[in-house]
Amino acid sequence: MLPELRLGDRVRLRKPHACGGYEWRVVRLGADIGLECLTCGRRILLTRRKLARRLKVILPPEDGDLSDV
Repeated sequence: MLPELRLGDRVRLRKPHACGGYEWRVVRLGADIGLECLTCGRRILLTRRKLARRLKVILPPEDGDLSDV
């Protein structure tokens, strides 16, 4: 099951993106989850089920993150 996600959360997936980045930011919540690569800026949509399988860890917020606003 997918843990509770919020807009702006940073997540790390199990396999790297084609650009080599592992870290993503949640930009859309719904039936599909929108993610933006923090390395190259590419956006993707994953179903909740696929994201639950690919998710490795939810990263703690950075000091400059405005995800709680």
